[in-house]
Amino acid sequence: MKKIIKLTIVILATIITTATWAQQAPMYTHYMYNTLVVNPAYAGSRDALTITALNRSQWIGVSGAPTTQSITLHTPLRNQHIGLGLSVMNDKIGPINNSSVVGDFAYRMKLTKKAKLSMGLSLGVNLFQANLNTLSIDQQNDPAFQNNINNAVLPNAGFGLYYSRERFYAGISVPNLLQNSFSIDKRAKGSILDGSDQRHYFFIAGKVFKMSENLEFKPTTLVKVVEGAPIQLDLTASFIIQRKLLLGAMFRSGDAVGLLVGLNITEQLHIGYSYDWSYGFSTAKYNQGSHEIVLRYDFIFFDKKQISNPRYF
Repeated sequence: MKKIIKLTIVILATIITTATWAQQAPMYTHYMYNTLVVNPAYAGSRDALTITALNRSQWIGVSGAPTTQSITLHTPLRNQHIGLGLSVMNDKIGPINNSSVVGDFAYRMKLTKKAKLSMGLSLGVNLFQANLNTLSIDQQNDPAFQNNINNAVLPNAGFGLYYSRERFYAGISVPNLLQNSFSIDKRAKGSILDGSDQRHYFFIAGKVFKMSENLEFKPTTLVKVVEGAPIQLDLTASFIIQRKLLLGAMFRSGDAVGLLVGLNITEQLHIGYSYDWSYGFSTAKYNQGSHEIVLRYDFIFFDKKQISNPRYF
């Protein structure tokens, strides 16, 4: 137990002290429901076959603004020590489309009667496509933009740790360990694209405080770190009313503030919606905010007829 705690502290300290942040990975306001996308160790943590679908439309009113769709599913196996997951994601920004299919494996250890620690690995492929000839340019015959379609199928792997109790969780992860190159020499001859993937680091945490029989307070956070830009911090504060209705507010450093609403339609089905307002000077004047919707469904596992305890995360 002490060795595990020391290892977690060392990894977290290394992440924070050796990296700064710049975003290539999609952002999510509902990161607390889309955890498998950023941390493979989350697989199987809900003790049910869970399917989550998310759609994000960012910076409404801006041509070529990011749009993101993801579908994840994960489940524990019968021995309860193994969790498996699958994530499919599509992210489009202007002429560039990035899709991925990722499989997740988690080994789950019971530390105490109420606490678990999972270690996760992921393997997958990214499909990168840049269709530059769809851009509107001043010189229509510019040879640099003629028939300029760059396609690449690239491998990737990730790692994560995830600690959980009934009302608390924390995790660290690196979902893209490989820094694939998109340079001129290695991809399409004559391409004007030159660059590579950056390794992203994530820290997640959340807790539920019981305020009364019908009211609970749920703060969560997501910290994103990557070389080349400031660390980005997501903070979300939500109230859960009668274990049915969720009302919350969010803050994303250097980017946006917003509101969230969610409803547990049944014990198994949750629907959520959020709206973000950009407050940065460079983007706030030119867009009408960002919309996000999430659906999650838990299929009760084995001979369980209902979820005996609420799943907060």
